[in-house]
Amino acid sequence: MNFFRGVMGGQPAGPQPSGAETIQKLCDRVASSTLLEDRRDAVRALKSLSKKYRLEVGTQAMNHLLQILQTDRSDSEIIGYALDTLFNIICNDEEEEQDENPQKQVDDLGVQFTDKLIQEPENVTLLLTMLEEFDFHVRWPGVKLLTILLKNQCVQLQAIILVSPMGVSRLMDLLADSREVIRNDGLLLLQQLTKNNAAIQKIVAFENAFERLLDIITEEGSSDGGIVVEDCLILLLNLLRNNSSNQNFFKEGSYIQRMKPWFEVGDDNSGWSAQKVTNLHLMLQLVRVMVSPTNSPGATASCQKSMFQCGLLQQLCTILMATGVPADILTETINTVSEVIRGSQVNQDFFASVNAPSNPPRPAIVVLLMSMVNERQPFVLRCAVLYCFQCFLYRNQKGQGEIVATLLPSTIDANSISAGQLLCGGLFSADSLSNWCAAVALAHALQDNLTQKEQLLRVQLATSLGKPPVSLLQQCTNILSQGSKVQTRVGLLMLLCTWISNCPIAVTHFLHNQENVPFLTGQISENLGEDERLVQGLCALLLGICIYHNDNSLENYTKEKLKQLIEKRIGKENFVEKLSFITKHELYSRAAQKPQPVFPSPEQMLFDHEFTKLVKDLEGVITKAVHKSSEEEKKEEETKKTIEQHDSIVTQYKELIREQDSQLQELREQVSSMSSQKELMQSSLAQQLSQIQQHKDQYNLLKLKLGKDSQGQAGSQADGAQVNGLQTEELGQLREEVEELRRQQATLHSQLGEKETLISTLRSGSSQEAGDATGGPVNTDMTQELEALRSQIQSQQAEISQLQTERTELLRRAEAKSSEAGVAGGSSEDSALLADLEGRLAAQTSETDRLKAEVQGLTEGRAGMEQQLASATSTVAILQAEKAKLQGELQESKKEQDDLLMLLADQDQKIHSLKQKLKDLGEAVDDDDDLRDQTDDDYDEEEDDEEKDD
Repeated sequence: MNFFRGVMGGQPAGPQPSGAETIQKLCDRVASSTLLEDRRDAVRALKSLSKKYRLEVGTQAMNHLLQILQTDRSDSEIIGYALDTLFNIICNDEEEEQDENPQKQVDDLGVQFTDKLIQEPENVTLLLTMLEEFDFHVRWPGVKLLTILLKNQCVQLQAIILVSPMGVSRLMDLLADSREVIRNDGLLLLQQLTKNNAAIQKIVAFENAFERLLDIITEEGSSDGGIVVEDCLILLLNLLRNNSSNQNFFKEGSYIQRMKPWFEVGDDNSGWSAQKVTNLHLMLQLVRVMVSPTNSPGATASCQKSMFQCGLLQQLCTILMATGVPADILTETINTVSEVIRGSQVNQDFFASVNAPSNPPRPAIVVLLMSMVNERQPFVLRCAVLYCFQCFLYRNQKGQGEIVATLLPSTIDANSISAGQLLCGGLFSADSLSNWCAAVALAHALQDNLTQKEQLLRVQLATSLGKPPVSLLQQCTNILSQGSKVQTRVGLLMLLCTWISNCPIAVTHFLHNQENVPFLTGQISENLGEDERLVQGLCALLLGICIYHNDNSLENYTKEKLKQLIEKRIGKENFVEKLSFITKHELYSRAAQKPQPVFPSPEQMLFDHEFTKLVKDLEGVITKAVHKSSEEEKKEEETKKTIEQHDSIVTQYKELIREQDSQLQELREQVSSMSSQKELMQSSLAQQLSQIQQHKDQYNLLKLKLGKDSQGQAGSQADGAQVNGLQTEELGQLREEVEELRRQQATLHSQLGEKETLISTLRSGSSQEAGDATGGPVNTDMTQELEALRSQIQSQQAEISQLQTERTELLRRAEAKSSEAGVAGGSSEDSALLADLEGRLAAQTSETDRLKAEVQGLTEGRAGMEQQLASATSTVAILQAEKAKLQGELQESKKEQDDLLMLLADQDQKIHSLKQKLKDLGEAVDDDDDLRDQTDDDYDEEEDDEEKDD
């Protein structure tokens, strides 16, 4: 252990060893020790020496340290020491190395050690596996080591990680670590990993990076958060910039909606911290990345629509009109709003409706233009406002019309400041930058809009009291002729070129002023310095536009006279050379790169992006137009007229043939439709005939069934008559019995009367003898006889009452049977049978009537269909006759076409000879053989189709 005491600071017994010798002994100890404790102490000693003796440790111990990572993975402490040692020898610590070596040598040393480590891709894979360890002393040094490796050799390490299994996924797991130190360093590692590598960017995005990063930003406080929010935003920018796949994934995942809360600023905007400004600046850049003009138009339009629908654009406009916002944030917000509304009609209309919180309220466009033409405002802010105005008018003819309308006399409001008044004020102010910005802004109001170019010719300006008003076009040329600053003249010349381009009326107005053409020729012909070359080129471009878009309405300034003037006073070659000064200017290519006007200083603000497109389109055609002679132009015009006549004749006959083809096709379609209708009617008729036959069969079957039922009903009626006869005999017997009972009753009544007479006699006799004697045998016998008679009378009375009830019952039954005899004539079962038979008979009769009516209806329908069939057949015959007539007319038209083709062949021969003459004269003439061959082929195909139809 004396060796380690010497290394770790103990007092050595002998002479001090050198640093290289100590490191060599430590390396031998690491390689040869069998005990883990000895190896751990040796690696700890190497770590302590790795900063002071970086070169020696790097050259001698790197391989041993990598071997430790492979063999001693179970011991987290020695792994941590090894990773820290590798980090110290690869990391470039400027403070410690600046006294001994220059910074370049330090950087080279770190890169050399990095190259040595990544020579074997297995070493990088080994470091990636170290990240799977949850131990803080292993994971954190591993993250720092991979980060510094990516800083030193980013491209090579990206390629190794990309092909490593689960390499990117292991790094993405760092964002989910609960320890903030590892998570934050993981963000730095992913920043380095995703630089300029689209493949890794896609993998990271599809590893749910957007969701995790946005969650971290929200947890850290969004724009009010710290450095972690900044790191997350930088990583998001790396993933989205110039990566259309990730941009689409970000939009489809509804992550744009989650950006809106970032821009919710309060009413009190004082005291913005530097970190908040940085965070909000990066957030605005993130919005601009999604709607950048360099993206595909479809993706940009989709993102613009999402930003409007979720309220993000409204929130940005709120920041735009808020007070207390720092200048750089306000400038970036203006640029962001510019690109969110660029080319989107809905967003542009919304921006036009935004008002500033002033009294009275003013449109946001007017407030921004006030800043643009104010020379006291910062230069970058004025550039941002100009860009915003350009984006508002980009492909927005409605907005262009509204801006130009504020300049027209009928719409000027003296009580309010309009956009047109501000532009005119800036156009003629003493500040050259205001002149240039106003001229470019007004040129964008005329871009690709012929109507507004003509409307702007109506604008009249009052220059001073007592003088008549002059047109805006005249005032611009007056300022040009006064010899103002170069920047002012460049802006006015760009405005004039844009104004009269592709507008012959504006060209006529410009040439109508007799001083304009001499001024332009004088400017072009002079030999001026370097600063004036651009003005000469723009004057040449303006004069060339007057030639190219001239309608020859002014006799003194026709195309030919202007070209003669150029040839006499300037020279064609000199004119073309001066015209080329525009594209040769160093600032021209910079302005042509992107739409946003970005200039390092106001003096370099000379070219506009849209104007560079105009120059590119016009330079070639103007050069060609100037070099053409009058005879060549006449010949070309005659050739054009001849070709146009030829094309018009061919077009007319093509249209005639198309009309005939369309008519023939319509007739064919009508015939085919008639044929299909005929087939449908025939099939429908066959179906109806089959249905009629089925109904007839059903009717015959019902008739047979009805005949059998009627025979059965006749038999049942005979049986009923038999039953009725039996019932009549019984009725006679019952009547005889009733008469017999009546006679017995009468007899009993007479007997009863006699008995009652006898009783009354006996009672009167007993009452007379009652006073003579009180009793005796005679009275007893009489009493007994009397009681017997009474009992007999009672029994007879009961019999009589019984007979009376029987008689009443018999009479009731007789009356009931006599009433039923004529109707039913039988028992209840016979009556039910008869009722059933009668019901079936009535049903069969009604069914028979219904079938008869149905058969009659079908017969009438068949007659109607036969009539329709006959009419359709006649229509087909008429159409066939018309077809034959049209075919005859077609044959006649073919004969006429043959005659016309002969005429066209003669004309082609004449055209060919004229073209040959033009070629002999050295003119490039387009060949129309392909068009003629195509026309002949079309005609042959049409003839083949007609022969097939015949």
